[in-house]
Amino acid sequence: MSTSHGETVMQKPISAYAAYLKSLIPADIPDTYELKPKFKNVASEENIHNGVIAFRDFLYVFCDRLISDGYLYAKPQKTKNPSDYPFLKKMNHLLIDIGYNGRLNESGDSLLVSEIPSFTSIKPKIPASKQMEYLRFLALCGFVFTGIDLNDKTFHMTGGFLEVTYPKAPVMLTGLKALSIAAVEQWVRFYNNANDLLRCDYRVMKAEDTDVCDVLKDILFPLPESIQSFALGLHKRYTDIGMTCAIINDNATHFAYAYTKNSRRLLSPRDIYSRRIWEIEVSMKYGYSIVIRPKNTDKYADLIESFPLLP
Repeated sequence: MSTSHGETVMQKPISAYAAYLKSLIPADIPDTYELKPKFKNVASEENIHNGVIAFRDFLYVFCDRLISDGYLYAKPQKTKNPSDYPFLKKMNHLLIDIGYNGRLNESGDSLLVSEIPSFTSIKPKIPASKQMEYLRFLALCGFVFTGIDLNDKTFHMTGGFLEVTYPKAPVMLTGLKALSIAAVEQWVRFYNNANDLLRCDYRVMKAEDTDVCDVLKDILFPLPESIQSFALGLHKRYTDIGMTCAIINDNATHFAYAYTKNSRRLLSPRDIYSRRIWEIEVSMKYGYSIVIRPKNTDKYADLIESFPLLP
């Protein structure tokens, strides 16, 4: 499922990936939806809804900072997975640690953190030599950390606690808290994809299942309306004739379409992907594309030869 098909390639700068990631962040997040019971213990539904939207806005700032200054934190590498940026993976883990382990104060405008596993575990995901660098980057994006000196070379919490605030939009911390619980307890990661939080996937917190079409609308949002209508029309046409659409996030975002009605067992999204006949795919390498798995191509060799090649 890798877009590089297993060969070793040179990554694009992290700024390019940040621009791609920014395009995947839901632009139209509703401010009213029923939450699963476990999330109602975090804060009021209104505060969680507003917090998720504020976290989305923080991610825009985060991506913009990477677009402008990302070269200072990550150099392109030769890799078989061109979407594997260790800086982003580790930052994702750090944000989840802060949100999941942090305790909201009564007013909800700060998180009190006593443990950051990605810093303090026996084999920390972020080495001691880099920990302050990650916190300083978050500070550039609007976080304020009380209980440490960001100029120190190594991480040490004064008094054993770290107070985390976000003055620009304090309710963002409520969104971070709820989304971090979702990350640890709800999300299913395919192929070790660890950037779920950075996609602001709030839908798993909803009491009702999300219609695949709504997710597709979010992904298509940056495109002209005519192309959005075309893609949504294809989705409706092929689901109306009995195809099932499954969403997979790995190096790309896939909306895979397959016939499943004759299956003798319940199929996972990965199973459906393996049976796909066609898909709508969004990747950093190819952008938005429609991918078809053709059969009997020998009958249409002349037509296929006439297709334009990708640049």
